[in-house]
Amino acid sequence: MQRYFVAAEQFGDTEIRLVGEDAHHAVRVMRSRPGDKFIVSDGQSRTALVEVIEAAPTLIIAEIVEMLSADSEPKWAVTIAQSLPKGDKMELVIQKGTEIGAFAFVPFQSERMIVQYDAKKEAKRMDRWGKIAKEAAEQAHRSRIPAIEPLHSWRELMKSIANYDLALFCYEREGHQAHGRGIRAAVGAWFAGRTEDSHPRVLLIVGSEGGFTDREAIEAEAAGAVLVGLGRRILRTETAGIVGLTCLLYESGEMGGA
Repeated sequence: MQRYFVAAEQFGDTEIRLVGEDAHHAVRVMRSRPGDKFIVSDGQSRTALVEVIEAAPTLIIAEIVEMLSADSEPKWAVTIAQSLPKGDKMELVIQKGTEIGAFAFVPFQSERMIVQYDAKKEAKRMDRWGKIAKEAAEQAHRSRIPAIEPLHSWRELMKSIANYDLALFCYEREGHQAHGRGIRAAVGAWFAGRTEDSHPRVLLIVGSEGGFTDREAIEAEAAGAVLVGLGRRILRTETAGIVGLTCLLYESGEMGGA
């Protein structure tokens, strides 16, 4: 069943309103008419099954039929910190990461970042990313839309590590047989002595096409991040975050793991 996110002020006690692009999509694409039903969420705590009362390309008014439980969110809040990749790769990370269950996204600058950051394009890019996250959250029947933070500098990212319960730094050297640990070992070490109902805030840090420098790895570890590998193969930057997120949600029991 089709799902839409609406602003809190559009979600009333007995009815909701779809406006703008959402109303246009419902009427022109989904062919919604009075009597049709779909699901709406305010992206926070309220989700409802609604029935269309009035339908126009710029406004849909729908009556709330039933309030639904919002139980589609993972119990682990995993934020993907992605060094800004070139082209439209960040769009893929946001789209697929949202579908899988990412809590938020933090694009950042790293030493080997290939793309040239253009501040003039920031607002347009953030708007595009926000739309992609919203559409992906609707498709995946999420109860919330992941937040997308403005581009962070490396120093800003390092300072933010203290805001998380666990920060994992995806470093290709850790994936080689002769080096460190993987995600399962890092998660297991963090959970030692904690209860199973812990709801950790996890930061998953992924490098750009050129990977991370040794200096960045040292600084990340000094800031409190745990260096982890994603296997003995070298993954593309747009693949690494998706793989890491999936591993974490599997370990959380979201996909039958823990």
